[in-house]
Amino acid sequence: MPEISTSILTVEKENSSKTFYNLEVAGTDYYHIDVMDGKFVEKNTEEMMYEYANIIKQISNIPLDVHLMVEDVKENINRYIPLSPSIITFHYEACKDDEQIIKLINLIKENNIKPAISIKPNTPLNEIIKFLPMLHMVLVMTVEPGKGGQKLIPETLEKVKELKKYILENKLDTYIEVDGGVNKETINMVKEAEVDIAVAGSAIISAKDFKTAIMELK
Repeated sequence: MPEISTSILTVEKENSSKTFYNLEVAGTDYYHIDVMDGKFVEKNTEEMMYEYANIIKQISNIPLDVHLMVEDVKENINRYIPLSPSIITFHYEACKDDEQIIKLINLIKENNIKPAISIKPNTPLNEIIKFLPMLHMVLVMTVEPGKGGQKLIPETLEKVKELKKYILENKLDTYIEVDGGVNKETINMVKEAEVDIAVAGSAIISAKDFKTAIMELK
């Protein structure tokens, strides 16, 4: 059974504190913080997500799962370090070379945060295999990053299965998360791919009852 990381991207500002409290009561395992800079992806959510993350830290003990869809990865890591998130994920595609990736992983680890790398649907797995022993998690995007409400791309789950096989064969302690198009219709496919954490946004936030939505996904 995968853990559920609830994306708070579509949470309305005026009801944000109440929504975050209700998500905790409903049993979400993580709050998924979608940080976008308007450059790496079209949308810009930097200020809103930082504000939301600060509110959550004041009212909840549920861990933050920070997903950086940004060009300036280091600046954003440094911004979130004081909030002590459980996980910080950055995109492989935002980095210029292996040296930069290793430095970013080390920066996250040095601050007692779990490092993770995300890959877009078209990025081959072999690009990140060498980093797996250093990573807590790989986030496989099951849609193109930057827009909510997209349909899950089934082919991306084949990539997840391949990654899971590699992790098991090499006895690595690396988790797999998927993000994009996860809902009641697609969760069984996600489970079959043996995902550890599934990110769900609209499937939970637009539901009448958060607890029922999360239980149905689990």
